[in-house]
Amino acid sequence: MTEWFAEPNRLWLLLVVVALAGLYIALQFARPRYAVRFTNLDLLDKVAPKRPGWRRHLIAGVFVVALATLVVAFAQPMATERVPQERTTIMLAIDTSLSMAATDVAPNRLQAAQTAAKEFVDQLPDSLNVGLVGFAGTAQLLVPPTQDREQVKVAIDGLQLEKSTAIGDAVRLSLQVIDNQAIGVDGEGRPDAAVVLISDGETTVGLPTQDAVPLAEEAGVAVTTIAYGTPDGEIVVDQDGNGVGQRTKVPVNVDELRSLAEGTGGTAYTAESANDLKSVYSELGSTVGYDEERTDVSYRFVGLGLVFLLIASAFSLRWFSRLP
Repeated sequence: MTEWFAEPNRLWLLLVVVALAGLYIALQFARPRYAVRFTNLDLLDKVAPKRPGWRRHLIAGVFVVALATLVVAFAQPMATERVPQERTTIMLAIDTSLSMAATDVAPNRLQAAQTAAKEFVDQLPDSLNVGLVGFAGTAQLLVPPTQDREQVKVAIDGLQLEKSTAIGDAVRLSLQVIDNQAIGVDGEGRPDAAVVLISDGETTVGLPTQDAVPLAEEAGVAVTTIAYGTPDGEIVVDQDGNGVGQRTKVPVNVDELRSLAEGTGGTAYTAESANDLKSVYSELGSTVGYDEERTDVSYRFVGLGLVFLLIASAFSLRWFSRLP
């Protein structure tokens, strides 16, 4: 009970409300006994017309419910609510290597990833800073951390496919941007930030993925990874430059991305379809950028109690021209 209310002892007042309700019911049974003592029934019918019956009881019932609701409010009910974090930075790193052209996810991996990423950006708290890194053969900062969602979405739309995959470089660059943007915001010398990295492959150039893990650990930044695509993905590559393309398998390296996430304290996700990716982003959007806090929600019950009192008053004025 102490988890639900700040002052649970005040709920004992509900016994007073129950006692009032019981007294009201008892008085209803007592009233006829006194009324029959008046022997002139014709005169009684004129001076004491038919009692209002259910209308009076309805008003009394609503009034009792209002009292009970206000007692609950007096006990200060608590609830766990999501509260947007202040000064948080999220770096979104998106793989633009040629393998993202695979059509195992319609229309292809990159276009589906772009659509889902924009929806993810839209659902983040307004106070959150969002930055964008695109990576293929190199990692490039496309948008520094900003609260301008449209700027980020325009940059996501502009992503272009290129050769190679530099996951390690993308993590390192994201950490550098975070360090410049948000270092020390929690008062302990650590940035209040996270990296969300989506890729369908493994590092082929630049800093090895595993070498990026200690960098993130030292910075105190978790890297959440999304392994995107299916084991059966294929692309057509003109390896000889003669205009004849060859079909090349581009399966997702789930293990490498999972190792990166787990090594930095992040979470590893897999998504084999556009709907899977949207679900992952939806789950991330409900957690990234928010804190859970115990909050006093007494005002909700006070408001509800006032509504019941107003209803009881309106009925009483309408039917009996007086307040209850």
